[in-house]
Amino acid sequence: MSRLSHVDGEGRARMVDVSDKESTHRVATARGILVCRAETLAQVRAGTTPKGSVIQVAELAGMMAAKKTADLIPLCHPLPLTSAAVKIMIDDALPGFKVTSEIGTHGPTGVEMEALAAVSVACLTLFDMLKAIDRSMIIQGIEVVSKSGGRSGDWGAGA
Repeated sequence: MSRLSHVDGEGRARMVDVSDKESTHRVATARGILVCRAETLAQVRAGTTPKGSVIQVAELAGMMAAKKTADLIPLCHPLPLTSAAVKIMIDDALPGFKVTSEIGTHGPTGVEMEALAAVSVACLTLFDMLKAIDRSMIIQGIEVVSKSGGRSGDWGAGA
């Protein structure tokens, strides 16, 4: 393959043919932030938010999003994931939440989109579950921070 493209010779969208690519173990990590009021964090810690266990629900929602990425992104390949983890940490300095995902597969294409979908949906779920008590929240900084496997090798932000 000389060049991957999501557009054919006539300018029509297409899913890239990855059938000739080597199947390797691939992992991608992404992160994002949801900024909120300190009072919102206090309620999450105390377990007094109106919608319950917001962190656990958002982590599960992120993993579900990783599994459904090909249904959300039109030209994304459906992949059999071998691992999916989403971790949400309270950060008083923001104040807010730091969200990270690590997604793995063994296949011919990477899982960066799945990692980004996981973080995005986890942040959106936090927003949805907390909007009744904090309408000033901001989702920001969603990015891939590392990936491994495949022909292009390993990559990390700042590397």
